[in-house]
Amino acid sequence: MRIVVTGATGNLGTSVLRKLRADPDVRQLVGVARRRPASTPPKTTWIAADVARADLAPVFEGAAAVIHLAWALQPARDEEARWATNITGTTRVLDAVRRAGVPTVIAVSAAAAYAPADGDAAVTEAAAIGGVPTSSFSRHKAAVEVVLDHFEAHHPHLRVVRLRPGVILKREAAGTVRSAFLGPLLPTRALRGGRLPLIPDVRGARLQAVHSFDVADAVRLALLHPGARGAYNLVAPPVLDARQVRLALGGRTVRVPRAAARAALDAGYRLGAHPTEPGWLDLAVQATEVDATRARAELGWVPAFSATAALEELLGGLASAEPAIATAADVPVLPAPADRPAPRAAMPARR
Repeated sequence: MRIVVTGATGNLGTSVLRKLRADPDVRQLVGVARRRPASTPPKTTWIAADVARADLAPVFEGAAAVIHLAWALQPARDEEARWATNITGTTRVLDAVRRAGVPTVIAVSAAAAYAPADGDAAVTEAAAIGGVPTSSFSRHKAAVEVVLDHFEAHHPHLRVVRLRPGVILKREAAGTVRSAFLGPLLPTRALRGGRLPLIPDVRGARLQAVHSFDVADAVRLALLHPGARGAYNLVAPPVLDARQVRLALGGRTVRVPRAAARAALDAGYRLGAHPTEPGWLDLAVQATEVDATRARAELGWVPAFSATAALEELLGGLASAEPAIATAADVPVLPAPADRPAPRAAMPARR
């Protein structure tokens, strides 16, 4: 099989390439990224291209599947630029899949795409999509789901799989996490052997996490399972709140009123003191807890890492000042052809 992976040099893309390279059924991997890495692993060919601008249909021709991972978290203060990659880029990738005649597309969305739920019960993939309105990440993921709905409705003969992971963590993501979120909020010296000395306890804040390698394994399973279609939640236990983090990693919890935490985060963001949009706190408080039973039952997916193990690995990377994973910054890219200007995404109505 020839498989094309967009966003191939990111946190998840590097794990997906590693997982698929080890699979004997995968003959060739084409990694698409805005930055061409210096090294080329076995089975891998690199294409430098921006999904928001390039015509990818020629790259996709002959592929058994396209795995769409390209996603922009930066520039944090330029939502239009991120929309161009996240929503316009997804629309363009799907159009290229159609024109190239690729039979399967696997897109990684997020559990953050779900609308906030009324109760505390974990939801299945049938729950409503809508996102947390004050989180641009959540809004973008919900918008991508609408694009996927539209594509799937108009091309029912194609196999469309969408994976909805929780927060994706691994040690190598530490540099990216620091630059995109933490900045000066968490100095390296504050971490003692990969432990958090103080853990803010904001009422209602929690997250569901999953290791990057486990998401990559779900991609592999979905790719090789011909009956896999639709959405699959991907999270590992336990749900991480302040108490769980303290039990797993040590440290001391400090109760912080939610309003005060958000006000401080918002003020620092507006003043440019840190890169963390306050919507991330809103997402931690309002995000719907999800159930990953379908992925386990239909794909045979079993996470090898607990959420606490994935978090501990990330903190180890932060403590050691792990460099950022190569991303797509300011490099020559394959441009869109002159007769096909890059469109601004038009949002279809949610089914």
